[in-house]
Amino acid sequence: MPLVETLPVGADTAQWEVWGTTARVVTVVADKSGEAAALVRAELAAVDEACSRFREDSELSVACRSGRPVVVSPLLAMLVGAALTAARETSGDVDPTVGAAMCGLGYDRDFAALTGRPAAPAVRVFGSPSVRVFDSPDWRSVRLRGRELTVPDGVLLDLGATAKAVAADRAAARVFRELGVGVLVALGGDIATAGPAPDGGWRVLVQDGPEDPSCTVRLPGGAALATSSTVSRTWGRPGELLHHIVDPRTGRSASRVWRTVSVAAASCLRANTLTTAAIVRGQRAPALLGNAPSRLVTPALNVVRRGGWPA
Repeated sequence: MPLVETLPVGADTAQWEVWGTTARVVTVVADKSGEAAALVRAELAAVDEACSRFREDSELSVACRSGRPVVVSPLLAMLVGAALTAARETSGDVDPTVGAAMCGLGYDRDFAALTGRPAAPAVRVFGSPSVRVFDSPDWRSVRLRGRELTVPDGVLLDLGATAKAVAADRAAARVFRELGVGVLVALGGDIATAGPAPDGGWRVLVQDGPEDPSCTVRLPGGAALATSSTVSRTWGRPGELLHHIVDPRTGRSASRVWRTVSVAAASCLRANTLTTAAIVRGQRAPALLGNAPSRLVTPALNVVRRGGWPA
């Protein structure tokens, strides 16, 4: 996953494990990483309480169990709204109603606990024996009117494709707003920045694994970068190797046309929406990405660059 290649002179950093990945906070000003990390941790905790599908007590879990309109917090309404917008903008390629499909594939707990564990024999939701699953769940079946959220009976939402990116955007903005320092927040492959960048910009090494081709990009302050991968979050079950990006049309892990897709954008949410949709679209990804600065790596480790992405 992308990493800050070198720390700018005077910069400070903190990192920890969260959501089955590594959170990293880099501040331009020395001795600010501790305060910045505390703000980021608080932001991530709030997002987790709002929309984790691995917590029985999250707001999202309660809404999914209710089957009727529920008034939710402004944070959850914003997170669901972001997911539905991503679905609309990608014609359903990034669809938050794939939660039951994810559980059916075995991704029914935090990824750190999932690795190496075979899929569950049936769809399970927070200890319940089973749920009825729509044959073809669709994001348009979810209703959000202001803060009133209606999730149809049998639909399990998974906001993972967008909520982590939103969390990165919100956390970076909060650090800059409250501490007044330039900051980079990285949550695995989702990177958001806010405030002034170091001289020459944030130097980010884009490389999914040691065997993958690498590239260094410079992000100006306020820019974001996301990388989606079909090889980083994988787990096995008899006869197949699965990954976490689901094609909503099949309910299966998307075909591995691309090993990774990286996109730079004005927000991490926008960047992640494009990278996730590109993985799902496969060969049709270049048309989706258009002129967005993007980098696609094939399973043979060939690199396709678009939109002025540097060599």
